[in-house]
Amino acid sequence: MATILYNNNQHKVILFSDLVKGSGVQANQFLIVDHDRCAVLDPGGELTYTPLTIELSKLVSLDHVDYVFASHQDPDIISSLPRWLIHTQAKVVVSKLWQRFLPHLASNYVTSRNNADIDARIVAVDDRGGRVKIGHQPFMVLPAHFLHSVGNFSFYDPVSKILFSGDIGASVGGGDASSAVTHDFDGHTQYMRTFHQRYMTSNKACRLWVNMVRDLEISMIVPQHGARFEGPAINSMLNWLENLKCGVDLLEQSHYQIPR
Repeated sequence: MATILYNNNQHKVILFSDLVKGSGVQANQFLIVDHDRCAVLDPGGELTYTPLTIELSKLVSLDHVDYVFASHQDPDIISSLPRWLIHTQAKVVVSKLWQRFLPHLASNYVTSRNNADIDARIVAVDDRGGRVKIGHQPFMVLPAHFLHSVGNFSFYDPVSKILFSGDIGASVGGGDASSAVTHDFDGHTQYMRTFHQRYMTSNKACRLWVNMVRDLEISMIVPQHGARFEGPAINSMLNWLENLKCGVDLLEQSHYQIPR
């Protein structure tokens, strides 16, 4: 089911939160439309490609999808790459660190079909991030490295003022992913804490990211897994992340022992 997060007729932001079936971790996919040109964010893998494109086709022509944005390299982010290369003309926007790794997802059949040149279809983004125009509007690619991937980005839409945070702010195993956390943030952290403690690299990386995004005007923060944050929960989430000990902060010698 599609959830409209923003719509002013010329510019739309649409969330798909229920396309993962079976044992796969829940994941959110996103469609950005501006003046009939489109981008898909973190489309996922084989598990979501067919249901996602069916839903997209109800709303837009796949011929109008100019970009597929990948916040990082995980299978639930971009392992459907071969399908997008074959069935659309979309370019894939990803960290430059993954530019030479993504071709491993595509078979010789994919690369030889229509003389496809994977390099020509990849927009490799520098560590500093950048801006990519969708339709008439610039879309911001923000550094989020080591949260959790070494080459990691968040995305910001200046029209809707939505921050797409990737794994940052993700919740696993609780609540309705199509709904928003607005008031009971403290109760929601039980679905966030363990994930962030393991997947996020360090408190320093968290603090640097929070310092950066505080300069943005944010209407909502929407992670790749779980519920989104609106209203007071936005600042609550940033404060929580800013003070979270995680990753290497928690490591001890006991975590590195020769098995017996």
